[in-house]
Amino acid sequence: MKFGIVCISDRCFQGSVSDKSGPAIEECVAALMTDKEYRLVPDEKEMIIACLIELCDSCACDIIFTTGGTGFAPRDITPEATLAVIEKQVPGISEAIRAESLKITSRAMLSRAVSGIRGKSLIINLPGSPKAVRESIGIVYPILEHAVETLSGNTQSCGGNYGK
Repeated sequence: MKFGIVCISDRCFQGSVSDKSGPAIEECVAALMTDKEYRLVPDEKEMIIACLIELCDSCACDIIFTTGGTGFAPRDITPEATLAVIEKQVPGISEAIRAESLKITSRAMLSRAVSGIRGKSLIINLPGSPKAVRESIGIVYPILEHAVETLSGNTQSCGGNYGK
């Protein structure tokens, strides 16, 4: 699977801190990864939109994980940028992450993260901390291969022939 990893952070983009969440994502999905695209963008809606469109349409990433920008801070606009790009929402993914994360911290209910589909790419917003990234990917990891198979049009493994 080809993964897109997008760190959305003003401070990382400016170089004042290093991205630790992007490498955490890569570490968590290494067993599934055949190729990757990594991007670092500031909390600027139009730049996030352009990046996500590029990773979906030009780079043909199967799964794109964003990290950062999903909270309440004034510049946290990752969900809004994602919603501007996707064609279909996949609320179950973000709901599952929030539900399981609530078992760890009550702050999980403050997440505004979204998930959705653009073309044949699945975009999943993740929190900005490496610990929360690892926990979140642990929740969705079991469905990633099936999601990519389904998006690619391979429905043979989806339980048989319907209507026959």
